[in-house]
Amino acid sequence: MTSQGKTRRVVSAGLCAAAVAAVLTGAGPSRAAPLADGEDRRHAAPGWRLTDTGTDARFRGLAPVDRRTAWAAGSRGTVLRTADGGATWRDVSPPGAGELEFRDVEAFDGRRAVVLAIGEGEASRILRTEDGGVTWAESFRNTDPRAFYDCVTFFDRRHGLAMSDPVDGRFRILATSDGGRSWGVLPDDGMPAALPGEAGFAAGGQCLVSSGPKDVWLATGGAATARVMHSADRGLTWTVTSAVIPAGDPARGVFALAFQGRRHGIAVGGDYRTGQPSPQAASVTADAGRSWRAADTPPPAYRSGVAWLPHARSAALAVGPTGTDLTLDGGRTWRTVDSGSFDTVDCTPDGSCWASGEKGRVARLSWRP
Repeated sequence: MTSQGKTRRVVSAGLCAAAVAAVLTGAGPSRAAPLADGEDRRHAAPGWRLTDTGTDARFRGLAPVDRRTAWAAGSRGTVLRTADGGATWRDVSPPGAGELEFRDVEAFDGRRAVVLAIGEGEASRILRTEDGGVTWAESFRNTDPRAFYDCVTFFDRRHGLAMSDPVDGRFRILATSDGGRSWGVLPDDGMPAALPGEAGFAAGGQCLVSSGPKDVWLATGGAATARVMHSADRGLTWTVTSAVIPAGDPARGVFALAFQGRRHGIAVGGDYRTGQPSPQAASVTADAGRSWRAADTPPPAYRSGVAWLPHARSAALAVGPTGTDLTLDGGRTWRTVDSGSFDTVDCTPDGSCWASGEKGRVARLSWRP
């Protein structure tokens, strides 16, 4: 909202279906350089191009603004910002934040951004900058030892929500109406009761996502059933349904959501433990989350991030520790296109896609012939 080599070329605005179709005809994990000017992208396939971040922090928070500007937030209180497409990164970490674990970042532009730190009690915090990270102001510090905040999302430049694991049997929702400068807990009488063991996963900043001015979705796991909750009034009232992704264990459930408009959504997840199978790691909805259908051919392993590709109605990417998968049919079938490790992925309206993860990895999507 996520370390050798540098990106030299951006993805063009608008996704050519013929280009991504090349993946389905034999393209595998890509390490090749992006296409040079003038090369024919109709016969190209997508792959990630790593940027040099100069750090080994793990970036589970990612917020690209456009093809040149992006923010990444991660372990040891690290926040980076680029203004040149990832050619260089500036360390804009908040002073004294070395003990914080940033798991989500939401950016409005190259100067204004909000970061979320996770953890029990006062470890959960929200900070905001208005000058590109030169200075930061703490706008929320959790004082309830029962709360553990996982994700944050914004509907627009003023209105946003953050979510905590259940407190007194219900997920707790924070709201802001001033761009993250102040926060207040919403009443929970419109929130369905949580299942025993149910929680959110602070894995890639996509357990709480919004689309449009009022719609927001919350992903869960850890209980007998993995669920997705939906609110059409900015978090005041919620409905809930099964996401058709296996749960039944604290390590399994829905880890990330992405919506295209308010109706078409994708959920990804699985079992985050290394070596554990995730046989049904994706599902789709066409009715704003009222019902979910299991993917016919899901990703082959646990996935922690998902994003719709810009200007393509049915193409999306899912990422996780064992690779990246592409769908061209709205999430019904997936094909692995890269084997590198990433935690989260996001795309911008002007046509760029970014991913981030462990060991300082931040990458841009490029094309190979």
